[in-house]
Amino acid sequence: MRLEGGCYCGEVRYVAEGDPMMQAQCHCRECQYISGGAPNTFIAMPAAGFSYITGQPKQFTRKDLERAVTREFCAECGTHLVTKVPGLPAAVVKVGTLDEPKQFQPQMAIYTCDMQEFHAIPAGMPAFEKLPGR
Repeated sequence: MRLEGGCYCGEVRYVAEGDPMMQAQCHCRECQYISGGAPNTFIAMPAAGFSYITGQPKQFTRKDLERAVTREFCAECGTHLVTKVPGLPAAVVKVGTLDEPKQFQPQMAIYTCDMQEFHAIPAGMPAFEKLPGR
């Protein structure tokens, strides 16, 4: 699969190639902060196939968390593009930044333990309180 996308203002663009590792919606509280309250929809792509082709994002990592993720976003418009998880060789690409969001084929909902009443999970989609197998 080849994904292309970028931020709202066009300052930062990326390409991601490879077999998706996971396609999901995440309901965790941290993702709710980043998304403005909704679940966060993403495609985890192999890190080796991900690169920025225009511009460079700003990064943010919380200092108070033991295994904090690094979030990459456009410094100009603030669009959250990618999350990088320690020890996971993936670029977690945000679906809203894709040129073709219809490439997203959600497989599951994760971290439903933090789900809000106004969040929706499509009928028949597997849902997990945390990550599958944990």
